Amino acid sequence: MRMNADNPTVVDLYAGAGLLSHSFATEGFCIVQAVEWDKTAAATYALNVGPHVICDDVRRAAAIGRCDVLIGGPPCQGFSTLGKRKDDDPRNWLSLEMARWAKVLHPKVVVVENVEAFLHAAAWRKLSRAFELMGYSVSSHVLNAYDMGVPQLRSRSFTVASRIGSPSVTSVVRRPVRTVRNAWYGLSSVPDGRNHHYAPTPSSLALARMRAIPMGGDKRDVLRTAPHLAPPSWRQVSGQVTDVWGRLEWDRPSNTLRTALQNPSKGRYIHPEQDRVMSLREAARLHTIPDTWSFVGLPTQVARQIGNSVPPAMGRAIARAVRALL
Repeated sequence: MRMNADNPTVVDLYAGAGLLSHSFATEGFCIVQAVEWDKTAAATYALNVGPHVICDDVRRAAAIGRCDVLIGGPPCQGFSTLGKRKDDDPRNWLSLEMARWAKVLHPKVVVVENVEAFLHAAAWRKLSRAFELMGYSVSSHVLNAYDMGVPQLRSRSFTVASRIGSPSVTSVVRRPVRTVRNAWYGLSSVPDGRNHHYAPTPSSLALARMRAIPMGGDKRDVLRTAPHLAPPSWRQVSGQVTDVWGRLEWDRPSNTLRTALQNPSKGRYIHPEQDRVMSLREAARLHTIPDTWSFVGLPTQVARQIGNSVPPAMGRAIARAVRALL
Protein backbone atom coordinates (compact mmCIF):
# COMPACT_ATOMS: atom_id res chain seq x y z
CA MET A 1 0.00 0.00 0.00
CA ARG A 2 1.08 3.61 -0.50
CA MET A 3 2.40 5.26 2.66
CA ASN A 4 2.18 8.95 3.52
CA ALA A 5 2.70 11.25 6.48
CA ASP A 6 -0.61 10.10 8.00
CA ASN A 7 0.56 6.50 8.38
CA PRO A 8 1.72 5.86 11.97
CA THR A 9 5.20 4.36 12.11
CA VAL A 10 6.01 0.98 13.65
CA VAL A 11 9.15 -0.83 14.77
CA ASP A 12 8.83 -4.61 15.15
CA LEU A 13 11.18 -6.58 17.43
CA TYR A 14 11.43 -10.39 17.43
CA ALA A 15 9.69 -9.95 14.11
CA GLY A 16 9.75 -13.61 13.02
CA ALA A 17 8.41 -14.21 9.54
CA GLY A 18 6.72 -10.80 9.50
CA LEU A 19 3.08 -11.66 10.06
CA LEU A 20 2.49 -9.11 12.85
CA SER A 21 4.20 -6.45 10.73
CA HIS A 22 1.99 -7.53 7.84
CA SER A 23 -1.11 -7.15 10.01
CA PHE A 24 -0.19 -3.62 11.08
CA ALA A 25 0.76 -2.63 7.52
CA THR A 26 -2.59 -3.92 6.27
CA GLU A 27 -4.32 -1.63 8.78
CA GLY A 28 -2.46 1.45 7.52
CA PHE A 29 0.74 1.51 9.57
CA CYS A 30 4.18 2.08 8.08
CA ILE A 31 6.78 -0.45 9.27
CA VAL A 32 10.09 1.44 9.40
CA GLN A 33 12.31 -1.15 11.11
CA ALA A 34 12.17 -4.81 12.09
CA VAL A 35 14.67 -7.04 13.87
CA GLU A 36 14.76 -10.84 13.71
CA TRP A 37 17.74 -13.02 14.60
CA ASP A 38 16.72 -16.16 12.65
CA LYS A 39 18.06 -15.89 9.10
CA THR A 40 15.36 -18.03 7.49
CA ALA A 41 12.49 -16.23 9.21
CA ALA A 42 14.08 -12.89 8.32
CA ALA A 43 14.27 -14.01 4.69
CA THR A 44 10.55 -14.80 4.73
CA TYR A 45 9.93 -11.37 6.26
CA ALA A 46 11.95 -9.60 3.56
CA LEU A 47 10.21 -11.54 0.78
CA ASN A 48 6.69 -10.67 1.95
CA VAL A 49 6.89 -7.43 3.94
CA GLY A 50 10.01 -5.56 2.85
CA PRO A 51 13.80 -5.25 2.97
CA HIS A 52 13.80 -3.10 6.10
CA VAL A 53 14.20 -6.16 8.33
CA ILE A 54 17.57 -6.51 10.08
CA CYS A 55 18.86 -10.00 10.82
CA ASP A 56 20.39 -9.42 14.24
CA ASP A 57 19.98 -9.87 17.98
CA VAL A 58 17.76 -7.16 19.49
CA ARG A 59 20.40 -6.70 22.17
CA ARG A 60 22.92 -5.63 19.53
CA ALA A 61 20.81 -3.96 16.85
CA ALA A 62 20.64 -0.17 16.89
CA ALA A 63 17.33 1.61 17.30
CA ILE A 64 16.72 4.17 14.52
CA GLY A 65 15.01 7.51 15.16
CA ARG A 66 11.56 7.43 16.70
CA CYS A 67 8.29 5.62 16.06
CA ASP A 68 4.64 5.84 17.00
CA VAL A 69 4.23 2.18 17.92
CA LEU A 70 6.67 -0.49 19.08
CA ILE A 71 5.52 -4.11 18.72
CA GLY A 72 7.14 -7.45 19.45
CA GLY A 73 6.72 -11.04 20.53
CA PRO A 74 9.68 -12.01 22.74
CA PRO A 75 10.56 -15.73 23.04
CA CYS A 76 7.80 -17.58 24.88
CA GLN A 77 9.48 -20.94 25.54
CA GLY A 78 10.52 -20.00 29.08
CA PHE A 79 6.95 -19.06 30.00
CA SER A 80 5.01 -21.79 28.20
CA THR A 81 3.09 -24.27 30.33
CA LEU A 82 4.58 -26.98 28.10
CA GLY A 83 8.06 -26.14 29.42
CA LYS A 84 9.76 -26.03 32.82
CA ARG A 85 8.82 -22.36 33.41
CA LYS A 86 11.90 -21.37 35.39
CA ASP A 87 12.23 -17.70 36.33
CA ASP A 88 15.98 -17.92 35.73
CA ASP A 89 15.57 -19.06 32.12
CA PRO A 90 17.78 -16.53 30.27
CA ARG A 91 15.26 -16.31 27.42
CA ASN A 92 12.73 -14.75 29.78
CA TRP A 93 14.73 -11.58 30.23
CA LEU A 94 14.87 -10.89 26.51
CA SER A 95 11.43 -9.35 26.96
CA LEU A 96 13.04 -6.46 28.86
CA GLU A 97 14.60 -5.31 25.58
CA MET A 98 11.14 -3.97 24.70
CA ALA A 99 11.54 -1.39 27.48
CA ARG A 100 15.10 -0.52 26.44
CA TRP A 101 14.00 0.14 22.87
CA ALA A 102 11.00 2.14 24.07
CA LYS A 103 13.33 4.39 26.04
CA VAL A 104 15.19 5.23 22.82
CA LEU A 105 12.31 5.35 20.32
CA HIS A 106 9.71 7.10 22.54
CA PRO A 107 6.68 5.32 21.03
CA LYS A 108 3.20 6.35 22.07
CA VAL A 109 2.15 2.71 22.35
CA VAL A 110 4.05 -0.54 22.94
CA VAL A 111 2.45 -3.95 22.28
CA VAL A 112 4.08 -7.11 23.66
CA GLU A 113 2.64 -10.45 22.54
CA ASN A 114 3.30 -13.71 24.38
CA VAL A 115 1.68 -16.78 25.91
CA GLU A 116 -0.84 -16.22 28.69
CA ALA A 117 1.57 -17.50 31.37
CA PHE A 118 3.88 -14.57 30.60
CA LEU A 119 1.56 -12.35 32.68
CA HIS A 120 2.41 -14.36 35.80
CA ALA A 121 6.19 -14.30 35.36
CA ALA A 122 8.79 -12.22 37.18
CA ALA A 123 9.98 -10.87 33.82
CA TRP A 124 6.51 -9.44 33.09
CA ARG A 125 6.40 -7.67 36.45
CA LYS A 126 9.83 -6.17 35.87
CA LEU A 127 8.91 -5.14 32.31
CA SER A 128 5.66 -3.52 33.45
CA ARG A 129 7.48 -1.60 36.15
CA ALA A 130 10.05 -0.36 33.63
CA PHE A 131 7.26 0.96 31.39
CA GLU A 132 5.53 2.65 34.32
CA LEU A 133 8.74 4.41 35.31
CA MET A 134 8.85 5.87 31.79
CA GLY A 135 5.35 7.29 32.16
CA TYR A 136 3.36 4.56 30.44
CA SER A 137 0.07 3.13 31.63
CA VAL A 138 0.22 -0.67 31.40
CA SER A 139 -2.71 -2.99 30.67
CA SER A 140 -2.83 -6.69 29.87
CA HIS A 141 -5.30 -8.54 27.66
CA VAL A 142 -5.81 -12.30 27.28
CA LEU A 143 -7.42 -12.92 23.91
CA ASN A 144 -8.39 -15.98 21.88
CA ALA A 145 -7.70 -15.89 18.17
CA TYR A 146 -10.92 -17.83 17.56
CA ASP A 147 -12.92 -14.81 18.75
CA MET A 148 -11.30 -12.75 16.01
CA GLY A 149 -12.19 -14.99 13.09
CA VAL A 150 -9.28 -17.45 13.25
CA PRO A 151 -10.31 -21.11 12.85
CA GLN A 152 -8.03 -22.04 15.72
CA LEU A 153 -8.31 -22.06 19.52
CA ARG A 154 -5.26 -19.98 20.38
CA SER A 155 -5.08 -17.98 23.60
CA ARG A 156 -2.41 -15.28 23.81
CA SER A 157 -1.58 -12.33 26.03
CA PHE A 158 -1.05 -8.79 24.82
CA THR A 159 0.61 -6.33 27.18
CA VAL A 160 0.02 -2.74 26.13
CA ALA A 161 2.07 0.17 27.47
CA SER A 162 0.49 3.43 26.37
CA ARG A 163 0.84 7.16 26.87
CA ILE A 164 -2.51 7.84 25.16
CA GLY A 165 -5.04 5.46 26.74
CA SER A 166 -5.83 1.76 26.82
CA PRO A 167 -7.00 0.07 23.60
CA SER A 168 -10.38 -1.61 23.30
CA VAL A 169 -9.92 -4.86 21.40
CA THR A 170 -13.26 -6.13 20.16
CA SER A 171 -13.85 -9.58 18.75
CA VAL A 172 -15.59 -8.45 15.57
CA VAL A 173 -15.45 -11.29 13.08
CA ARG A 174 -15.34 -9.83 9.58
CA ARG A 175 -14.96 -13.18 7.84
CA PRO A 176 -16.58 -15.98 9.86
CA VAL A 177 -14.24 -18.72 8.67
CA ARG A 178 -13.83 -20.59 11.90
CA THR A 179 -13.78 -24.32 11.12
CA VAL A 180 -11.24 -26.60 9.53
CA ARG A 181 -13.64 -27.32 6.66
CA ASN A 182 -14.18 -23.65 5.84
CA ALA A 183 -10.50 -22.80 6.20
CA TRP A 184 -9.43 -25.46 3.72
CA TYR A 185 -12.14 -24.77 1.14
CA GLY A 186 -10.70 -24.69 -2.39
CA LEU A 187 -7.43 -26.46 -1.54
CA SER A 188 -6.57 -29.70 -3.28
CA SER A 189 -7.69 -32.51 -0.97
CA VAL A 190 -4.38 -34.25 -1.53
CA PRO A 191 -1.23 -32.15 -1.06
CA ASP A 192 0.30 -31.45 -4.45
CA GLY A 193 3.46 -29.73 -3.22
CA ARG A 194 2.55 -26.41 -4.81
CA ASN A 195 2.52 -23.23 -2.74
CA HIS A 196 3.70 -25.13 0.36
CA HIS A 197 0.80 -27.59 0.16
CA TYR A 198 3.19 -30.26 1.41
CA ALA A 199 2.81 -32.98 4.05
CA PRO A 200 5.46 -35.59 4.91
CA THR A 201 4.84 -39.26 4.15
CA PRO A 202 4.28 -41.05 7.47
CA SER A 203 6.42 -44.00 8.50
CA SER A 204 4.82 -47.44 8.52
CA LEU A 205 4.36 -47.25 12.31
CA ALA A 206 2.88 -43.74 12.16
CA LEU A 207 0.54 -44.83 9.36
CA ALA A 208 -0.69 -47.81 11.37
CA ARG A 209 -1.36 -45.58 14.38
CA MET A 210 -3.24 -43.02 12.29
CA ARG A 211 -5.47 -45.74 10.85
CA ALA A 212 -6.56 -46.59 14.40
CA ILE A 213 -7.58 -42.99 15.22
CA PRO A 214 -11.10 -41.80 14.26
CA MET A 215 -12.03 -38.19 13.57
CA GLY A 216 -11.63 -36.27 16.81
CA GLY A 217 -9.72 -39.16 18.39
CA ASP A 218 -6.19 -39.36 19.76
CA LYS A 219 -3.60 -41.74 21.18
CA ARG A 220 -6.15 -43.23 23.59
CA ASP A 221 -7.91 -44.82 20.60
CA VAL A 222 -4.65 -46.53 19.65
CA LEU A 223 -4.30 -47.82 23.20
CA ARG A 224 -7.84 -49.18 23.12
CA THR A 225 -8.00 -50.73 19.65
CA ALA A 226 -4.36 -51.40 18.72
CA PRO A 227 -2.33 -51.50 21.97
CA HIS A 228 0.56 -53.28 20.25
CA LEU A 229 1.24 -50.02 18.36
CA ALA A 230 1.61 -47.95 21.53
CA PRO A 231 4.89 -47.44 23.41
CA PRO A 232 4.88 -48.20 27.17
CA SER A 233 4.84 -44.49 28.05
CA TRP A 234 1.37 -44.11 26.51
CA ARG A 235 -0.10 -46.38 29.17
CA GLN A 236 0.50 -43.66 31.72
CA VAL A 237 -2.30 -41.55 30.28
CA SER A 238 -3.28 -39.93 33.58
CA GLY A 239 -1.99 -36.37 33.73
CA GLN A 240 -0.64 -36.47 30.17
CA VAL A 241 -1.57 -34.24 27.27
CA THR A 242 -4.14 -36.24 25.31
CA ASP A 243 -4.13 -34.10 22.16
CA VAL A 244 -0.98 -35.82 20.92
CA TRP A 245 -1.63 -38.12 17.99
CA GLY A 246 -4.91 -36.29 17.71
CA ARG A 247 -7.05 -36.11 14.60
CA LEU A 248 -8.77 -32.86 13.62
CA GLU A 249 -12.54 -32.53 13.12
CA TRP A 250 -14.00 -30.94 10.01
CA ASP A 251 -16.60 -28.77 11.70
CA ARG A 252 -14.58 -27.51 14.63
CA PRO A 253 -11.62 -25.12 14.85
CA SER A 254 -8.17 -26.59 15.22
CA ASN A 255 -6.31 -26.56 18.49
CA THR A 256 -3.30 -24.27 18.89
CA LEU A 257 -0.75 -24.68 16.11
CA ARG A 258 2.71 -24.90 17.61
CA THR A 259 6.10 -25.01 15.99
CA ALA A 260 6.10 -28.79 15.45
CA LEU A 261 2.73 -28.77 13.71
CA GLN A 262 3.70 -31.55 11.28
CA ASN A 263 4.70 -33.95 14.06
CA PRO A 264 1.69 -36.00 15.23
CA SER A 265 3.36 -36.71 18.57
CA LYS A 266 3.24 -32.98 19.40
CA GLY A 267 -0.46 -32.22 19.06
CA ARG A 268 -3.76 -32.61 17.21
CA TYR A 269 -2.30 -32.30 13.75
CA ILE A 270 -3.65 -35.33 11.84
CA HIS A 271 -5.97 -34.68 8.88
CA PRO A 272 -9.69 -35.24 9.69
CA GLU A 273 -9.95 -38.20 7.27
CA GLN A 274 -6.65 -38.88 5.54
CA ASP A 275 -3.83 -40.74 7.26
CA ARG A 276 -1.33 -37.89 7.27
CA VAL A 277 -0.62 -34.69 9.16
CA MET A 278 -1.84 -31.36 7.85
CA SER A 279 0.13 -29.73 5.06
CA LEU A 280 2.01 -26.48 5.55
CA ARG A 281 -0.53 -24.60 3.43
CA GLU A 282 -3.38 -26.15 5.40
CA ALA A 283 -1.67 -24.94 8.57
CA ALA A 284 -1.28 -21.48 7.03
CA ARG A 285 -5.00 -21.44 6.20
CA LEU A 286 -5.82 -22.33 9.84
CA HIS A 287 -3.63 -19.37 10.83
CA THR A 288 -5.41 -16.97 8.39
CA ILE A 289 -2.18 -16.52 6.44
CA PRO A 290 -3.06 -15.53 2.86
CA ASP A 291 -2.30 -17.93 0.02
CA THR A 292 -0.13 -15.21 -1.53
CA TRP A 293 2.29 -15.49 1.38
CA SER A 294 5.52 -17.29 0.47
CA PHE A 295 7.83 -18.99 2.96
CA VAL A 296 11.58 -19.48 2.89
CA GLY A 297 13.13 -22.58 4.42
CA LEU A 298 12.78 -26.30 5.00
CA PRO A 299 9.39 -27.69 6.09
CA THR A 300 10.44 -27.75 9.75
CA GLN A 301 11.53 -24.10 9.49
CA VAL A 302 8.28 -23.08 7.79
CA ALA A 303 6.26 -24.89 10.48
CA ARG A 304 8.23 -22.98 13.12
CA GLN A 305 7.52 -19.68 11.39
CA ILE A 306 3.80 -20.42 11.41
CA GLY A 307 3.67 -21.70 14.98
CA ASN A 308 5.63 -18.74 16.34
CA SER A 309 3.51 -16.08 14.62
CA VAL A 310 0.41 -14.08 15.47
CA PRO A 311 -2.44 -15.10 13.12
CA PRO A 312 -3.05 -12.13 10.78
CA ALA A 313 -6.77 -11.90 11.62
CA MET A 314 -5.79 -11.54 15.28
CA GLY A 315 -2.94 -9.15 14.50
CA ARG A 316 -5.24 -6.92 12.48
CA ALA A 317 -7.71 -6.69 15.38
CA ILE A 318 -4.87 -5.53 17.64
CA ALA A 319 -3.68 -3.07 14.99
CA ARG A 320 -7.17 -1.60 14.63
CA ALA A 321 -7.43 -1.13 18.39
CA VAL A 322 -4.07 0.66 18.48
CA ARG A 323 -4.93 2.79 15.44
CA ALA A 324 -8.08 4.00 17.23
CA LEU A 325 -5.88 5.51 19.96
CA LEU A 326 -3.62 7.51 17.63
